[in-house]
Amino acid sequence: LTKADGWLTLAGLFWLKEGENRFGSDRTNDMVFPAGKAPAFMGSIFLDHGLTKVAVKPGVQVNIVDSTEITEAVLYSDANAKATVLEHGSLTWFIIKRGEKLGVRLRDRDHPARLQFKGIERYPVDPAWRVTARFEPYPSAKSIPIVNVKGVVENMSCPGSLHFTLQNKNYQLDALAEPNDAQLFIIFRDETSGQETYGSGRFLYAAKPNEKNETILDFNKSYNPPCAFTPFATCPLPPKQNELNLAIRAGEKSYH
Repeated sequence: LTKADGWLTLAGLFWLKEGENRFGSDRTNDMVFPAGKAPAFMGSIFLDHGLTKVAVKPGVQVNIVDSTEITEAVLYSDANAKATVLEHGSLTWFIIKRGEKLGVRLRDRDHPARLQFKGIERYPVDPAWRVTARFEPYPSAKSIPIVNVKGVVENMSCPGSLHFTLQNKNYQLDALAEPNDAQLFIIFRDETSGQETYGSGRFLYAAKPNEKNETILDFNKSYNPPCAFTPFATCPLPPKQNELNLAIRAGEKSYH
């Protein structure tokens, strides 16, 4: 969270419209950057049927991170192997793709949320929340619709479900993973969500199942999604089948 590119540095999220999208600190821009950290009018990002280009105004210094100063450039989104990251002072920004939408994610290395971070409250570690789960693969490749906090729906790969017992009751969770992923990814809500823990649910990773089709779910490692820390994240929400009728008092609590 406290890295120079961690979630606490997010300072803006701007969805691009077709054509010209002006950026800078002046309020008349389409993308308004923080006052005092950017010139009033820095330039424009042009969206042309999925292709994005930047044009920087004369006299404004904008660099590609780890490269040179630019006046014009094609911008590659985070859907590529490496996004093109632009930089001015403490600010960096790049193109993100969510579903069919393209946007600009803005970071500020000197964001107060990063500089003033004091840590996250969590439940005491309790071995009772570390359980063996049986993985039941789906007979054929399956994808499930996952909605994010911005209302964008993406179909994500779901290889199977995890079945486990807690407090003498049986539960199951759908897991997410691409074929080459090293771990299973779980998004869940429980009866603490919105009360003691983050309202939209929490994230958890588990190892790929062993030869017995078993893995460990350690709810002590449940953690807050990025949207618990910033309104500029695009976190996926738990699917309906991953809402548990159980209060999981393990892992990270709400962040205040």
